[in-house]
Amino acid sequence: MISFIDVDIERDRKQVFSGLNLTIQPGELIYIVGKSGSGKTTLFKSLYMDVKPKRGEIQIAGFKSRTIRKRQIPLLRRKLGIVFQDFRLLEDRTVFENLAFVLMVTGTPEKQINAKVMHALASVGLDHAARQMPHCLSGGEQQRVAIARAIVREPLVVIADEPTGNLDPDTSIEILEYLKRINQEGITVIIGTHDYELVRHSPSRTLQIANLKLVETTIEPSATGFRPAAGNQPGG
Repeated sequence: MISFIDVDIERDRKQVFSGLNLTIQPGELIYIVGKSGSGKTTLFKSLYMDVKPKRGEIQIAGFKSRTIRKRQIPLLRRKLGIVFQDFRLLEDRTVFENLAFVLMVTGTPEKQINAKVMHALASVGLDHAARQMPHCLSGGEQQRVAIARAIVREPLVVIADEPTGNLDPDTSIEILEYLKRINQEGITVIIGTHDYELVRHSPSRTLQIANLKLVETTIEPSATGFRPAAGNQPGG
């Protein structure tokens, strides 16, 4: 379970959230919506303790912001998978090596690495691309590699910060479908986005950033049925 208990968060000495109280249950899929610059990234940084609250407490994956020690932060982050808008892949390493690197630096036994990497890549339909370089892949494929990298350590929570911000609408839906599949395996998934059409495609619990708070909101499904074009289904 993730809890924000009476939390104030600042960014560059400016208050971003005030008196934030929120509980996210294990296995939920949550959208955090708000315009660019509204505080989504700051909120996510507070989850992996890159930003500490000025007041209150955040509880996540068995750690508490008030009591976590600096040396424990890497242990927390091993329980989280993070997907960024700009992929952040290592361009001088193959797709396989990008994922294997994450496992090696966290001490995964070498004999387990191949199986874990290939399982993660298969989960996003890219096991065939293991030996390719990132620059040889499309933007959507690179983001799928980033998702595979996020889940290769079998995290409790996946945090996706504007994961479709650099992608076209059809590819955005494809990425959303992969994140939903991950959630269906019992992993908590939190998606930050300013794209309301993405939420309309597949509604779930939605929190909107407004007046330094997170407010529960409802975004109705699109009447036009916003869907990817034929041939762009996940796994294809």
